[in-house]
Amino acid sequence: MAKRGTPKNGKNKAKHTKLLKQKKEKLRKEKEARAAKLKAIITASKSNEA
Repeated sequence: MAKRGTPKNGKNKAKHTKLLKQKKEKLRKEKEARAAKLKAIITASKSNEA
């Protein structure tokens, strides 16, 4: 039979999961921003060469 009541660590686990999700989302956005900056630099340098 399942235990009744609230899970022992339910709130802590939920908070931890939320924080990890925020961290991963932030890292993903920073990675995309860096890629966009590099792409802009590369296109600018190619247009200056030609």
